[in-house]
Amino acid sequence: MGAGPASTTAPPSAASPTPTPSPTRTYPLSTAPRTIPAVREHVPARGPGWRPGPGSAVVVAPGSDGLADEARLLARELGIPTRGEARPRAGDVELALAPGGSGAATPESYTMTVRDGRVRISGPDQAGVFYGTRTVKQAVRSGGAVPEGVVRDRPDRPQRGLMVDIARKHFTAAWLEARVREAADLKLNQLGLHFSDDQAFRIASDSHPEVVSPQHLTKAEVRRIVALAASLHVTVVPEIDSPGHLGAVLAAHPSLRLRDARGTVARGAIDIARPQSARIVDDLLREYAALFPGRYFHVGADEYRALMAQDPEASYPALAAEARRRYGAAGRVQDLATEWLNDRAAVVRAAGKQPKAWNDGIFRGGVVKADEDVEVEYWTGRELGARPPAEYLAEGRRVVNVNDRYLYYVLGQPNQFTYPTGREIYEKWTPLVLRGTQPVPERYSRQILGGRFAVWCDLANAQTQAQVAAGIRTPLRAVAQKVWDPRRPALPWQDFAALSRRL
Repeated sequence: MGAGPASTTAPPSAASPTPTPSPTRTYPLSTAPRTIPAVREHVPARGPGWRPGPGSAVVVAPGSDGLADEARLLARELGIPTRGEARPRAGDVELALAPGGSGAATPESYTMTVRDGRVRISGPDQAGVFYGTRTVKQAVRSGGAVPEGVVRDRPDRPQRGLMVDIARKHFTAAWLEARVREAADLKLNQLGLHFSDDQAFRIASDSHPEVVSPQHLTKAEVRRIVALAASLHVTVVPEIDSPGHLGAVLAAHPSLRLRDARGTVARGAIDIARPQSARIVDDLLREYAALFPGRYFHVGADEYRALMAQDPEASYPALAAEARRRYGAAGRVQDLATEWLNDRAAVVRAAGKQPKAWNDGIFRGGVVKADEDVEVEYWTGRELGARPPAEYLAEGRRVVNVNDRYLYYVLGQPNQFTYPTGREIYEKWTPLVLRGTQPVPERYSRQILGGRFAVWCDLANAQTQAQVAAGIRTPLRAVAQKVWDPRRPALPWQDFAALSRRL
């Protein structure tokens, strides 16, 4: 019999069974990684995600050699090797600088793609890629793997931080280094150090060693803290508060103490009418501007005793007379204080720093106006003459949120302060809530540069270093969430608190 048509199918036989398809595994759509702060956008996909395996490594994309430190850190944290600048293989995490790519307009942003058993993290700058590595680290810790899909993430505010009062309470360099690492993992980018106050001056000085307290950080320790912070994209912001809160400096220079009309010493206040007062403070500002290479310097300006009096001119007639001498009949003590602020801001500005000051040192009216470029750190509406935050914003000033209603952790809980748990921060606070519980109008949003959680050590022995670290753990994570993304969080508080404990 001749052969049949080519399209004819032969009948099945035992000798040549029809092959059956191999079963394929199907995956549900992925969910966003569980991280703090939560990622802003996750595009789900079907797939196994990524987890570190025997053949995994961290590699740097060709032309992105500036990410070598980030690659080594992530590799060490995940327990896998790094192959340096190389093409990625299956199982690898690739880090890439992509200044022209997605998110280029937003500093510190990143895109993370998990596909085909690989992870690629790209961003316009090193900080953004670093934050992508924090997402990988946390996702592996919280869920065992990085979910399949694409993450596009960016911070809502450029300044996100923690401040520690190391003047009233001595903290070791090791403790501060641990806080730097903690902050960096939470995508926070500032650590403020309030190191001079009435109680102590806590960093070694070459220009004025007589002001330094017995327990203090050496300059070598500070340099190590600063170097660690820089490697983790954290800027250390020093603060020398003046003309108030200078008790430790004035203990070595008692002739510069401010006295009222009765001759009573005003606690912690320096006499701003005396030229020698400015010389000493400026010596210190210049010295520490060189020690701290970051962009910012905080010059304080809050709670100057002369301006906390009901009638500053009557209580401090010598300052009032000097104000009239300098500014004419309309001159007041607040003008002297404002000139002091402007002069200290000029000193740090000349050293290449952006000056910052507390809100209650920037006054309404007066002959002398505070320099407009000084960043306002808004903490209180309770001080005598305190101005509502909208006044500063209406003047065009840039503001950082340090709202004492939510963001203060005050040792010993004096003056009706209570230790925050983080829940109110997580559920009620946003960067627009500068004073009390009410937000400022949305039109001012872009002038609000961010927020910072502040540890104040008013009753220094109320907690140990370890207790402070444990106490701020969850509220600091709540702050990190809301300065990264102020929208209502997807996780309810109980789930967020549980995630905080796990990470």
